Amino acid sequence: MRVLLVEDDNLLGQAVKEQITRDGHSTDHVTTLRDARRYFEAANYDLILLDLLLPDGKGIGFLRELRGSRSSVPVVILTALDQIADRITGLNAGADDYLVKPFDLSELSARVNAVARRYAGNPNPLLTFGDIEIDLAAHGVTRAGRHISLTASEWALLEAFVQRPNAILSKAQLEERLYSFNDEIGSNTIEVHMSRLRKKLGADLIETVRGLGYKLRQSR
Repeated sequence: MRVLLVEDDNLLGQAVKEQITRDGHSTDHVTTLRDARRYFEAANYDLILLDLLLPDGKGIGFLRELRGSRSSVPVVILTALDQIADRITGLNAGADDYLVKPFDLSELSARVNAVARRYAGNPNPLLTFGDIEIDLAAHGVTRAGRHISLTASEWALLEAFVQRPNAILSKAQLEERLYSFNDEIGSNTIEVHMSRLRKKLGADLIETVRGLGYKLRQSR
């Protein structure tokens, strides 16, 4: 997934970004609502991690703007506001989850993955494609019962296809999922990752649609 992290505490923001990146997601980290709005207009995000108390305003206002514009992007609130009334306000404004600081980074990962699965229509974390089993919660893959080790980039690609099993994903769409604005992208990076992923999981799992991109083989 591509994640927008809106958090003005740089130390916490860096820790969260590193955790989300280890989970195989690309992350853009901003510290103000102004930049949050600017980044959101410039890229297609799969999830937003949103602090409520920011230097130039309250995150709840940004959340209401998103829902008012009919954006369905999942939003997980990260905040020090721990009163029941604050939780109710955040959830009623359209948040998908509400996590109070300080929180465990592993719990954050679990909540992010759970929200992503719900939006992708895969509440069951275990998916099967032929002899390949994918555990979305544990980020685990087995083929014919044998564990397959994937890099963070390979997992991000696989997750992109699993979340949109009927869609053809272009090279540009896959690049947007894998990389943040500050990353350097080689001209054939996606092709290299795809080649390695197919070598590990089988050439027939992901089809090449000539001139358009790639598509996941239907599950059985």
